[in-house]
Amino acid sequence: MPNVNVYNQEGSVTGKLELNAAHFGVKVNPALVHEVVVAQKANARHPISNVKTKGEVRGGGKKPWKQKGTGRARQGSIRSPQWVGGGIVFGPTSDRNYSVKVNRKVRQKALFMALSDKVASDKLVLLESFEPKETKTKLAAALFSKLPITRRALVVVAKSDALLSRMVRNLPNVHLVTVNALNVADIVGNPTLVMWKDAVPAFEALYRNA
Repeated sequence: MPNVNVYNQEGSVTGKLELNAAHFGVKVNPALVHEVVVAQKANARHPISNVKTKGEVRGGGKKPWKQKGTGRARQGSIRSPQWVGGGIVFGPTSDRNYSVKVNRKVRQKALFMALSDKVASDKLVLLESFEPKETKTKLAAALFSKLPITRRALVVVAKSDALLSRMVRNLPNVHLVTVNALNVADIVGNPTLVMWKDAVPAFEALYRNA
């Protein structure tokens, strides 16, 4: 069973917490984690580029010249793709679908692998509690400066906390999520994972039957 240090808001280690090996002690398969991250980013992608086809370009209703007798190639519309100002044949369209299907169990396994990798590399920080006297961003910044955090940090709490959200929203290197919104891309994209101590049993309860 993996054990992780628990810190208080002064940055001191107060003990250790034993984590569930089924969630935090899984053997990591980098290829599987990569597959889920790529799928997650693809599913969040929304196409912007859009070109008009022959049927969407304005004009071109009249046949440019008669079918026979002119010596020129037959043409049906000045909005055909070969004309300047005509429609585009194979251009990007806004109805393109980038979504990739990944099975639920595969996503869950990749999530456990990403968490297990943080534990194995000592990048998971558990915090007992945080009880600030004021709702100030500088108090949140002072807290994170006392913890073993490098560069960016993903902060995981058990449930939504409006006051904490206001305190950390202006910190450029801190991203706050609840346990039910925890995902593989966020874990992989942040070097350090900070979890409130009460978020651990909440997470394990959420994935008890996984």
